[in-house]
Amino acid sequence: MNTDNLTIGGITIKPGETKQIEMPVAKLYTDTDICIPVHVMRSKKPGPTVFVSAAIHGDELNGIEIIRRLIQSKSLKISSGTLILVPMVNVYGVLNQSRYMPDRRDLNRSFPGSAQGSLAGRVADKFLAEIVRRCDYGIDLHTGAIHRSNLPQVRANLNDPETRSLAEAFGVPVLLNADLRDGSLRQAAVESDTRILLYEAGQALRFDEVSIRAGVRGILNVITHLGLVRRKSRRKAVTPYIANNSSWVRANSSGIVHNLKNLGDQVQKGTPLAEIGSPFGEILSTITANKSGIIIGKQNIPLVQEGDAMFHIAFFSESDAEIAENIGVMQETFTPSDEDTLGDTL
Repeated sequence: MNTDNLTIGGITIKPGETKQIEMPVAKLYTDTDICIPVHVMRSKKPGPTVFVSAAIHGDELNGIEIIRRLIQSKSLKISSGTLILVPMVNVYGVLNQSRYMPDRRDLNRSFPGSAQGSLAGRVADKFLAEIVRRCDYGIDLHTGAIHRSNLPQVRANLNDPETRSLAEAFGVPVLLNADLRDGSLRQAAVESDTRILLYEAGQALRFDEVSIRAGVRGILNVITHLGLVRRKSRRKAVTPYIANNSSWVRANSSGIVHNLKNLGDQVQKGTPLAEIGSPFGEILSTITANKSGIIIGKQNIPLVQEGDAMFHIAFFSESDAEIAENIGVMQETFTPSDEDTLGDTL
């Protein structure tokens, strides 16, 4: 991108400026404006334009905290290009602590949207037009759904060499070569020629410190890789491994769950993952791994109905033991200690 003035929500940001913008999208019944908060940092030196977005699902809060820490970091200085930080896209969902929009639509299935469409469609259209289409690259931050946790992972089109290099630069052990989903921000971004990563980590309505710290560091790694900032790596890089396939293991009976395995665990085909019991203590069934791999997602609520998804297992061509070891390194690296300060995560 060049050094021309950038206008978002009717506000002009000149090269070298940093501005916080309230981008209007719609109104509440009370005639109160609902605005998407946008923080823009521009260098006088030309370079790529990158957006980082969070809370497209309004109950996914880790990304809000990741972006908040980036905005508050005194050490984050943009040396070239433009960085656009959007801590909450689905403001309605955040207000209601809900995944969805007030019209019960999933915003991440409503792209590209329409200026004359439903509420979700209008928000999607506005975000795509004002932010995404002006960017060369993007990082969209997510967590697991309600009552589910995800191991820190990056999902992207890893068949594209440039996108793959960004995913590897992010610096988490698990990369998922994920298909595009109809109506998703990722699909709309790709169709707009914006390369994008999706970061999944943690669970809905909760902060997870390891996931937050890994996300902050990953974004810094990517924008350093793209030349927006100049910084030296202070920690040993985590080796990324690509999973080209994954699947959920589902409950084969209804009851009360006793988990035997956790996120990041290496499992072999047939490994017991959990026991399902009756209220009287009787073990009704044992859930086992359908293939060898690494657990990258799991259900947290200890109650299941038959058919519920319980464990998400990713399958790799590399040694599962090496991947599990790198996951352990990541968890150790980003687990806070008593001596930590906020600045240490940046």
